[in-house]
Amino acid sequence: MPKRELDIVLWHVHGAWTTAFVQGRHRYLIPTLPEGGDWGRGSCGRPWPESAREVSPEELRRSNVDVVVLQRPHELELAQEWLGRQPGRDVPALYLEHNTPAAGAATTPHPLAGQSDIPIVHVTHFNNLMWDNGSARTHVISHGIVDPGHLYTGELPRAVTMINEPQRRWRVTGSDLLPTLAAAAAAPVDVFGIGTDTWTPPGSEGRVRGCGDLLTAELHREVARRRVFVHTARWTSLGLSLVEAMHLGMPVVAVASTEVPTSVPPEAGVIAADVSVLARAVADFVHEPDRAELYGKAARDFALQNFGLGTFLDRWDELLAKTSE
Repeated sequence: MPKRELDIVLWHVHGAWTTAFVQGRHRYLIPTLPEGGDWGRGSCGRPWPESAREVSPEELRRSNVDVVVLQRPHELELAQEWLGRQPGRDVPALYLEHNTPAAGAATTPHPLAGQSDIPIVHVTHFNNLMWDNGSARTHVISHGIVDPGHLYTGELPRAVTMINEPQRRWRVTGSDLLPTLAAAAAAPVDVFGIGTDTWTPPGSEGRVRGCGDLLTAELHREVARRRVFVHTARWTSLGLSLVEAMHLGMPVVAVASTEVPTSVPPEAGVIAADVSVLARAVADFVHEPDRAELYGKAARDFALQNFGLGTFLDRWDELLAKTSE
């Protein structure tokens, strides 16, 4: 554990991940620009602790920074420009990789593979395995989230999922599977997320319904009213929506891809690559509420043990301490 609180610079890239990270014991400097955008969105009004403070590039240059947590290649250039210091040499740095490689998975070099000054931190062991990390040192720190509580009621005999931009990210997120699951399982599927307000996928005949992008607290309450959570992503890092659903106490039916098979135990749900198996599992949970509740409790217990906020922050504290020495 660090003997002192650290001043950490990180951009707001992924809201759910950052929400967990800034719950720690340090001071978090979040770059902001008047026009916002990808490189200066600040906190976007999220209710983060006072220790997470929005700062301008001018303020960053005057700040005593202990560690920079990078998440996108362009941030290397921005950090050097805005801090006046080169990450990994003039100021300690880590590169947090949220994603799987986009193409040529087993042979794609990571953007930081050709250097050894900045370690890469992966959010799953699968990501660490698939990226060609080259000479870079690597670490794996699994997701953790702020516990929303056991909100599951399962009162609505419907399946539910959370997907941002399901039409644009069609096959990657498995959006194309939703009409098949809804028809074969004879259970409607509700979809929450960005770009779902009026979304109805082709061929769904109204059995797949977009429900919009809700604020986090309302989103969790609404999702937890549905009977079973469906995770259809073919190629992604472990989705935080899946981790959130497990925390809520929901049974899970998920495509057996990337890190999912090691993240959902058999007592918490059904994991398969056969869509017909997934459809039968959805139908079983929808029509057997007592069984759904039992599996949901197991999912929550597993999530608290493996994706709890305390463990997540402790592991980051240990790495930040070593990096800032």
